[in-house]
Amino acid sequence: MTKIHGNNAPSDGAPQPVAELEGLSDTLAEVRTAVGQVIFGQDEVVEETLVTLLAGGHLLLIGVPGLGKTRLVETLGTVFGLTERRVQFTPDLMPADILGSEVLEESETGRRSFRFIEGPVFCQLLMADEINRASPRTQSALLQAMQEHRVSVAGRYHALPQPFQVLATQNPIEQEGTYSLPEAQLDRFFMQVDVGYPDLDTEREILLSTTGAESREAPRVMKAEDLRAAQMLIRHVPVGGGVVEAILALVRAGRPEESTITEVCDAVSWGPGPRASQALMLAVRARAIIQERLSPSVDDVLALAHPILRHRMALSFAARADGVKMGTIIDRMCKGIG
Repeated sequence: MTKIHGNNAPSDGAPQPVAELEGLSDTLAEVRTAVGQVIFGQDEVVEETLVTLLAGGHLLLIGVPGLGKTRLVETLGTVFGLTERRVQFTPDLMPADILGSEVLEESETGRRSFRFIEGPVFCQLLMADEINRASPRTQSALLQAMQEHRVSVAGRYHALPQPFQVLATQNPIEQEGTYSLPEAQLDRFFMQVDVGYPDLDTEREILLSTTGAESREAPRVMKAEDLRAAQMLIRHVPVGGGVVEAILALVRAGRPEESTITEVCDAVSWGPGPRASQALMLAVRARAIIQERLSPSVDDVLALAHPILRHRMALSFAARADGVKMGTIIDRMCKGIG
């Protein structure tokens, strides 16, 4: 029995597709079970990744090597029935290596013409491994694909498959030969999820499950068109007025120009823009459905504050020198909401 219930009045009075939302919630429970057969002990990471996919956004996974980031992306591609590609980003990677290029061909009659050869970006789930190793030029090429869901090659636009989502990884401990992602591209990522080390019991389970003669594979639960339909359905989830005000208050509290929080004014050089509010609005809806609720609450806003805001804010040089952490600033912002 699906435990869906409302806890906020709809802010717009729109009709609720209750039956469809209940069915989606049941399906997502199957998705989590399927992913859990392969990915161990990363419940929060998996939930935030599912929220991003349901919201139609792009995800930045940050963690040291060996924590299963690549495995997670491969598993999601299987479970959702998506065409999945992986690109290893390196300093010598060129835009054409991702987007594709035009080649000159000659027919049997001697007529010459250009033919476009699609690059790996023409997929539904693109894993950009160690994205910060690519040059700014290559990063900018991916930025257009993430924002517009199309690419421009030789003056012609080529539409990408739908849905199209990027799950990028970044290694926080190796900085040689890397290029920091520009603020414009960071803002295009729906969430930044930090992947930590597993606890003792989880690491024991990983050892026993991955070093034997048999390997586990996740089953397919949804198809690409099902995910696309779910992304559209999520937008029908009603959001109460109190949740809307909490989102606005939280995001605006992170802007030093208008914040009343001393820590923000002293330590933050620039804060989150309207895209952060939009991301929170979609994310709380998706999280509510994943957790078998018909509408989100303020608790959803607080739970998603860190992954949605941490990469959309920047500490001043003085604050970094003093050892101030962005997580501490966001915690202080959340106290003003909770």
